[in-house]
Amino acid sequence: MLAKASNLALACLCATSLAQRTFESHIPAEESLALSQIVEDDRGEITVSKDSESPEFPLIFRVPLPIPPIAQPKQIIVNPVTGRDIWYFEIEIRPFEQQVYPNLSPARLVGYDGISPGPSFVIPRGTETVVRFINNADMQNSVHLHGSPSRAPFDGWAADLTFPGEFKDYYYPNFESARLLWYHDHALGITAENAYFGQAGAYILTDEADDALGLPSGYGEFDIPLILSSKFYNQDGTLQSTFGEDESVWGDTIHVNGQPWPVFNVQPRKYRFRFLNSSPSRNFGLHFVRPSQLDGKLPFQVIASDAGLLERPVTVPQLISSVAERWEIVFDFAPFAGETLELRNDQQVGDLAVDDEFENTDKVMRFIVGADPVNDPSVVPDPLREVPFPPATDGIDHSFRFHRTNGEWRINGVGFADAANRVLANVPRGTVEIWELENGSGGWTHPIHVHLVDFKVLARSGNDRGVEPYEAVALKDVVWLARGETVVVEAHYAPWNGVYMFHCHNLIHEDHDMMAAFNVTKLENFGYNETTDFGDPEDPRWAAQPYDRADFLARAAIFSEQAIIDKVQLLALQQPYSELDEVNAALDAFWANRDIGDPNAAFQPPSAPAPAPRSFDPASPIPRYRRFKL
Repeated sequence: MLAKASNLALACLCATSLAQRTFESHIPAEESLALSQIVEDDRGEITVSKDSESPEFPLIFRVPLPIPPIAQPKQIIVNPVTGRDIWYFEIEIRPFEQQVYPNLSPARLVGYDGISPGPSFVIPRGTETVVRFINNADMQNSVHLHGSPSRAPFDGWAADLTFPGEFKDYYYPNFESARLLWYHDHALGITAENAYFGQAGAYILTDEADDALGLPSGYGEFDIPLILSSKFYNQDGTLQSTFGEDESVWGDTIHVNGQPWPVFNVQPRKYRFRFLNSSPSRNFGLHFVRPSQLDGKLPFQVIASDAGLLERPVTVPQLISSVAERWEIVFDFAPFAGETLELRNDQQVGDLAVDDEFENTDKVMRFIVGADPVNDPSVVPDPLREVPFPPATDGIDHSFRFHRTNGEWRINGVGFADAANRVLANVPRGTVEIWELENGSGGWTHPIHVHLVDFKVLARSGNDRGVEPYEAVALKDVVWLARGETVVVEAHYAPWNGVYMFHCHNLIHEDHDMMAAFNVTKLENFGYNETTDFGDPEDPRWAAQPYDRADFLARAAIFSEQAIIDKVQLLALQQPYSELDEVNAALDAFWANRDIGDPNAAFQPPSAPAPAPRSFDPASPIPRYRRFKL
């Protein structure tokens, strides 16, 4: 499992030096050829400062920060395999109206349970969840729990669609360490529109190790989600559509938890802020200032990333947050009792971004600090934890260039619509690979998300910033390729096999085909026969199904208590996650002291004969097979 598949394809024997570390390149010959044939568009002159498109907002720093409510399980069901609880939730995707401008028309949005952001899930580590997402909206959806190692049919594959009048049950593992994930739409070609109009929310995993550190705690009290976005409004107060835009939707109106430029009253003590950048395109350079000293950035501590706690807290004056990144910080308001502070945005993130900037896109929110001293028992320990970085390797297995050619967004010349060619990497299950991610353009930037895995950022080149100090002690699932940057990342492709996506998380780029797939390939004789193969993201067994809205409202038929118990237990019997320990042990044994070569050519242990094919009985475990054609 610690070994590395470096000779699985023809290699280009060259070396690439990045940030004082040299990596030997082993990228496949056909990949090297594709890279050599890329010709990028020239964006031309970039106009940074523009006039606002939205009506003037009269309530900047005057409306209180809203806190999303916590989602509550509808039922708690016993897993028939493990005997542990499964929390069952229902989320209805439906239209609603929000009065954004006080004297204009309300904006019609579409959100999870009719709010935006959607309800926050707060889930103890090790508690599996089944979430039934019910589409009572206008367009199809697909839900991605971003940051979760979900099995492929529950990962929100872009073409795995739920249409209006249908629902899908998503089964989530929640075995990771404490962290901020988020759930959002991922429907093919309309992710930007769906997410922009409201389909996004926080999903927080908690665990005893994080709780024991003594960090500021209490959801909505001293532990605060700050979900950022940026939008354009029409002159009548309704929200502009993203349809017709093929470059970026920067937005001129900054939102936090769905409210433009809110204000938050705080006590003079430490707070934990969980930042999520849910914007379709905008990137942020976040920093705290006194309104009277806008050039005096105040220090704070970064404590966690996409994948949970850092190794240690990192004190900085500014935090870079590209689209879909999550960062958690602790800010101590004690020295500022009785004062007013502001969270600001460094426009263009220095010179790293190409975002359009408007009159008020340098502002995010305001904090009013109470004057009276309070008792603050919270601390920020150092170190925070031992981060489970992937085993170190030294060869680049794949190189992916994110580019615009002939007006089209591509990865190595391929778009997601090219189904025959969109699987750009076949990674043997359980191996560690290094990928090189390149943005050769000075006209665009790309936040890159790799599904299934957490990765370590090894190096960054193309400018002077290198790996940010808080990135260096973190695991991530999104990394920003700013102007002209190349980043090298290292990930452990485990524990599951299956076909997963990787893409630019600028949602306009994603919708216009800057998305591809990788296949974590099965090891035929790796020593453990799983009950069910979940490798196909379009497996019809887990697809959405129609429902009768009268049954939903009456809690009848498939929405009755017993029917829900039967469905959840049927899912659990297929053991998507309950075999995790056995799978990891088998992968460890398979790769221990093994010269890799072709991992699928490894001999089969006599004690593990190949299972005979079985027909599918809905009341019994599902046979292992693959329908997905590569």
